[in-house]
Amino acid sequence: MKKHFNLVMLLSLIITYSCSEDILRNDGVSNASNPTDVFTNAQLEQGAITNPDIPAAFVNGIYAQMVQTGTGGTTNHDDFGQKGYDIFGDMLSGDMALSVSNYGWYRADITEFQAPLDFTRGRNRMVWRYYYRIIRSCNNVIKSLGGNDFVPSLDENKFAMGQAKAMRAHSYFYLTQYFQKEYVANEMILPLYTEAISTNLPKSSAEDIYNLMEKDLEDAISLLNGFNREAKNQVNQDVAKMILGYVLGAKGGRDAEVASLTRDVINSGNYTMLSQTQLVSTAAGVNGFIDVNSPSWMWGFDITGTNGLGLVSWWGQVDAWSYSYAWAGDYKVIDKSLYDMIPANDGRKGQFLNNPASGRYLQPLFKFRASNAIGSAPRPITTDYVYMRVEEAYLLNAEANANAGNDGLARTSLKALVSRRVPDASYIDGLSGQALKDEIYKQTRIELWGEGKSYLAMKRNKATTVRGTNHLSFVGVPIPYNDERMQFEIPLDEIQNNPFVSEQNQ
Repeated sequence: MKKHFNLVMLLSLIITYSCSEDILRNDGVSNASNPTDVFTNAQLEQGAITNPDIPAAFVNGIYAQMVQTGTGGTTNHDDFGQKGYDIFGDMLSGDMALSVSNYGWYRADITEFQAPLDFTRGRNRMVWRYYYRIIRSCNNVIKSLGGNDFVPSLDENKFAMGQAKAMRAHSYFYLTQYFQKEYVANEMILPLYTEAISTNLPKSSAEDIYNLMEKDLEDAISLLNGFNREAKNQVNQDVAKMILGYVLGAKGGRDAEVASLTRDVINSGNYTMLSQTQLVSTAAGVNGFIDVNSPSWMWGFDITGTNGLGLVSWWGQVDAWSYSYAWAGDYKVIDKSLYDMIPANDGRKGQFLNNPASGRYLQPLFKFRASNAIGSAPRPITTDYVYMRVEEAYLLNAEANANAGNDGLARTSLKALVSRRVPDASYIDGLSGQALKDEIYKQTRIELWGEGKSYLAMKRNKATTVRGTNHLSFVGVPIPYNDERMQFEIPLDEIQNNPFVSEQNQ
């Protein structure tokens, strides 16, 4: 199913963004040259936008930025929206290894940790700019609909407001994960922009930012009640519940709420976990990881030729079947130690090339597959992006219940998934306490490999990573989740241009 946007409005939005780079602040807040200029001041002040097509078009513009190249402010070939930062996280966590590097993408700044250790490195600014850019867009939509505390009367505008609030929370969530070692309530971590303003703000506390995320997502869940989305790129109530589950899981101490939210998603009946036959591709088009219509996908983007994606894309970096760096000489593979943890009779083991003599050893050739010949997927790319699968709900539910001491409920959720991956999952019945928690974490890493969730799980589980033998650097070095190398730094441009942040950093 392809989303039909208001193309005139959407193109106007994208052109406004791309042409305003010279006046774009690094805190993500633009001056008067922003998309809300199409609204009158009176409309903005009174929340008087009554044409449902206008807010909907701008919300769709937010989603478009998630797949747009250059949204991190560069022409780098790793600058292509949300999936680009999913790769950053997968590599920082160590679960995605760079086993061959002929072109250098990800090697110095990410796999060798140069960006997390040096605020002048450009990848810090890419992450910062992308998420604040989304936040700015969300603030514009929210203002156009009446402001943070306004509830629109039109259902269409309620739905637009709900999506904008969910996406604002989603962006702040990733900023908290990438720029704070772990949740410390009184630590001043990020500027908190909730209005469409053009002035700099000082850093706010983690508590204040988490409070906003929680309120935004609770509002979104209410506002999105009854929303039947036209395409899976849009956030619906289930996706908002999952984002809130991730937020509360990262904060800690809210396990009962996380378990309840994820149980709601599981019980909705709107999604089905991938079957054994959908796990491994023997030919393009037969697996569950390339098409947004896959029944397990809760949230994803239906990539079409009009998106203009090619080499500079997630597929262009990770998939060897595409015209890609993964084909030509920058190989992204599963960490050897993690691969060795997958039982021989587990269907997911077959997602990776098990041929030590091959230069492509442990590439995900049979999980993600865009064509039937190495390096031959046509351009522009039309293979879709996955943001969230229902399997995440089962795993997060199991994790929350295990943390709350509800081992029986945790085993039930975990077994529901693992029984679809191995012939006999009865071993789970004998797990409890820390052994159960460890199994849930391991299954999360295996099930969601390459999907951008390993970093989040590492931080929730306060894990220490140890890279396997197929990494190019730091092999065998224990690196805890809260090590300096695991978080980005507030970028140089922000420190130079935001006097409040500069003073706070002294």
